[in-house]
Amino acid sequence: MQKVGIIGAGAMGGLFGALLVEAGHDVRLLDISVEHVNNINQNGLTIESESRTRVVPITATTQPAKMGKVDLAVVFVKSYHTAAAAVAAAAILDKEGCVLTLQNGMGNADTIADAVNKKQVVAGTTSHGATFLSPGRIRHAGIGPTIVGPWDSRGSDKAAEIAGMFTRAGIETSAIDDVRRILWEKLLINVGINAITALTHIKNGEIIDQPATMALSRAAVEEAMAVAATMGIRVREDAVENVFTVARATAANRSSMGQDVDNRRSTEIHAINGAVVVEGGKIGVDTPVNKTLAALVETLQTHYCSGE
Repeated sequence: MQKVGIIGAGAMGGLFGALLVEAGHDVRLLDISVEHVNNINQNGLTIESESRTRVVPITATTQPAKMGKVDLAVVFVKSYHTAAAAVAAAAILDKEGCVLTLQNGMGNADTIADAVNKKQVVAGTTSHGATFLSPGRIRHAGIGPTIVGPWDSRGSDKAAEIAGMFTRAGIETSAIDDVRRILWEKLLINVGINAITALTHIKNGEIIDQPATMALSRAAVEEAMAVAATMGIRVREDAVENVFTVARATAANRSSMGQDVDNRRSTEIHAINGAVVVEGGKIGVDTPVNKTLAALVETLQTHYCSGE
């Protein structure tokens, strides 16, 4: 049995925490929402899926000091909360423990590595889907592979341990050495879908219904591919077509950034298209399409977050 701390107990954090509890692990959830935490502690975490609805008893808190020491801290917060999450992870992590980030966007693992020993950091992506319905209630919307890998070559054993632990809990997970490539390939999907759907208020599948949005998506992804290539990261050659395949497969969905804009919340634009711009600037690769998309989303959220 492992002691696990989930930092960010929304849809995905709650789902992974519940699955690990059901596999026999000692799990604590950390979240900033008092209402969500109180509901979980009083009633358990309700998980809906196509086949059934179940309630998983699990302990939650808003205070890192009440988490105790953990063997594994899993970070699911939005990227703009990563710095605070890293501090929390460092406070609760056992001396021999590790931190796993399964967040969207780029830069999260580096931020966490600034707070803990780099060899204790594992990064990855997951294709599981989950939706936050209401405090204490989530929907398990889709199942898919999870991939993890060490942020530092010295942490490869930790990644393999996590992969085994997750797989035994019903979260099919594989460990690889070149996790940066996987993170960039996930980033390319977000680059080609999220900002465009957020700005145009369309669903994912509608990107490929119009030549204009298809061309915009292609241009943004090709810029990001050029940045990755210059950095020495070999992403899949059919990355643009893969974005369109994902858009087609999730045609009825609103992207996470689209949902953030719909609900007038801060977005993760700085860690997605914005990250492409920043990394491109470091190595002299121009990224005008991503720069424009990032500026538009940033302007939009600045206005609604300030109440204008």
